[in-house]
Amino acid sequence: MSMKRGIRTGQRGISFIGLLFVVGVLACLGVLGAQAFPTVVEYQATLKAAQKASAGNTVLEVRQIFDKAAQIDDIKSITGKDLVISKVNDKVVVSFAYNREIHMFGPAHLLLKYQGQSK
Repeated sequence: MSMKRGIRTGQRGISFIGLLFVVGVLACLGVLGAQAFPTVVEYQATLKAAQKASAGNTVLEVRQIFDKAAQIDDIKSITGKDLVISKVNDKVVVSFAYNREIHMFGPAHLLLKYQGQSK
């Protein structure tokens, strides 16, 4: 008498087509991530440059400090002219906002919106 009578012996797991689909989706996400990563690095550099620029006393000085830092850190998305400069409690606050667009395929684009301000 056999002991396997009530046990189901079907195969389990992912099929080859399913594996190809999962790998394809992961590859697409990896490509998008690789394109988005430099924009995040640029945003961090922009935050750092805005913080440096907040040490300026005049609007012109703040913009010049930012532009010098942007040149060093290779910031291309925003310039000193795009900054919003204000004073809060006798402290200079530098704010900025910009968009970056990444082409995905055909008419599809990924829009990244960045904004920040000095502390």
